[in-house]
Parts: sequence; structure tokens; C-alpha cells
Amino acid sequence: MFHILIVEDDKELRELFSTVLLKNGYKTTSAKDGIEALNVLDKEYIDLIISDIMMPNMDGFELIKSIRDAQFNLPILMITAKESFQDKQRGFLLGIDDYMVKPIDVNEMVLRVGALLRRAQIISERKQIVGDTMLEYDSLSVYQNGEATVLPQKEFYILYKLISYPNRIFTRQELMDEFWGLDSETDIRTVDVHINRLRDRFKNNIDFDILTVRGLGYKVVKNYE
Repeated sequence: MFHILIVEDDKELRELFSTVLLKNGYKTTSAKDGIEALNVLDKEYIDLIISDIMMPNMDGFELIKSIRDAQFNLPILMITAKESFQDKQRGFLLGIDDYMVKPIDVNEMVLRVGALLRRAQIISERKQIVGDTMLEYDSLSVYQNGEATVLPQKEFYILYKLISYPNRIFTRQELMDEFWGLDSETDIRTVDVHINRLRDRFKNNIDFDILTVRGLGYKVVKNYE
């Protein structure tokens, strides 16, 4: 399930966007300004951001600059009442991926979100290649040296997520929330068990390593592209 961060100071709009996105199969988190949004990014894994421009404390332009300066490459859809060419130009120069002017059609917003995710190759490709190793999402298979290994579902999803975002640290809680659900009563150390199984399965694989970042979580390092 893709996780979308909605950054909007208007409570009614935040709730409307969230409701529409939830109905279309997305997970959402909301923030009322750029500062809250950056705090969310420090704690949660986000696939796409929908952000207003005019907000208190830290506006959308400052937020986008901070995100891109921190090397976050996730898609950003700007939704705002500001429709001048200069504002659009500033947004694109800072690193937004798409732009909508209020009042917006929420159904069009959903279409744009899907298009941005596809453009980011999160949906359409459904495979990851690192060196001589290929992960095929639809079959839960890992191909190495011409041989296929079908993994248990959660093991595969964890590995696919880590490899999709090399060098990005995922906390145990992020992985637990995404693959076991927010309301799961499963012990969080179950994530460690799955990571250890993956390490054992791929201990002879020279294309990537699964590393523990002490006190934070896990990340994958690609040894070469």
C-alpha cells in the first residue's frame, strides 16, 4: 500500500484529500505545515507528497527545498491557490513533479497521484535489478544465476522495499506497520526474524548486503549497479 503525505493547513481539505485517497487504496498521513511534514518524513516512510504552498511556519516552497536538499527523490504534487506562472516556475525549479490549482477535482488528483507513482517506476516496473540479481514482484521470486527462489510473502516484500530504496534506513516500526498493519499485535521483533532469514538466504549473494543501523533499523547497500 502506497503511503501519501498530505501537507495542507486547511483541516477540511486535509480530511477531504485523505478520505478520497483512502477510498482509492492509499494510506495517508497529514501535516498542517512544512515543519510537521519534515517531522513525519523523519519517522515514516512516504511514497508521495501532496502539498499546499501557503502555510504557516514553513510554506510549501521551503518544504520542497528542504526535501530536495536532503536528497529525498519521492514525487511531489503541489496543490495551491497560487496560479501565476512565476509560482509554477519556482515550484518546478525547486523540484515539484506536478501542479494543480485550487479548486481542484479530487478525482483528477487521484489520477495524477497514480501517474506520478507510475512515473517514479514504483508501480509499473514491479521488478528490481541489482547486479545479476532480479526481484520480480508479481511472482515473489528472486532470480540469481538463472535460478529462481520463491520467497514467503512478507520476506519478499521486505527485501523488495529495502532494495527499491538503497541506503535508505527503514525502522522496524515502519516495516511492521506496512507489512503487518497498523493494528497488528505481532511482536515487532518478528521483523528481525524475517531480516535474519533473508540474510541467511542471500549470504552468498555478492550484489547487495542487508545492514543493521544500530538504534535505527535496516538498509540495503548495493555493491554495484
